[in-house]
Amino acid sequence: IGLAIVDQFIDYSNFFTIDVAHFIGKAPNEADKKDFMARYKKYIGKLSIDGIEKDFDVTETLLELTADKFLTAIKEVKSIYEHIVLKKGASNFIPEVSMDECDNAQSPIELFFILAELKHQGVEVQTIAPKFTGLFAKGVDYLGDIDQFAIEFEQDIAVIQYVIKELGLPKSLKLSVHSGSDKFAI
Repeated sequence: IGLAIVDQFIDYSNFFTIDVAHFIGKAPNEADKKDFMARYKKYIGKLSIDGIEKDFDVTETLLELTADKFLTAIKEVKSIYEHIVLKKGASNFIPEVSMDECDNAQSPIELFFILAELKHQGVEVQTIAPKFTGLFAKGVDYLGDIDQFAIEFEQDIAVIQYVIKELGLPKSLKLSVHSGSDKFAI
């Protein structure tokens, strides 16, 4: 769902996949970027997440690159989410945020900041669909390194468990793998 077509489905749906992949990489508003940088400056240094062997080295450069890559997409999620809330009420639908139809997989630390910023923006995300390495195309099995996919999947699960505990996201937060259709195995 995007803002241009969401109204067609408001009356008939209670689960909305808010797809903002085409906003990934679009330059954010400088004031928004400055606020993002200030908000997450407290994470500069080593960040340890249970279930992920190696600590993350959070730098100002990492924060800046994350804002440049994802902040515009997150702001678009907020616009669509608020539009749906206005029409349906916050407790009358399930919001899923999809960032999977892009070129590069989100790293676990990027996923952490995406979820943190969604919370900050007031988006009550219940499901997140990040991009994984490899290709999930319709009608064919997964194309890619299954071992790498497994590592990314487990790390993303660890991030979700961490944000639930550390940032107070809903315990029902789910990781979604948008796998296309007609899959037999991965």
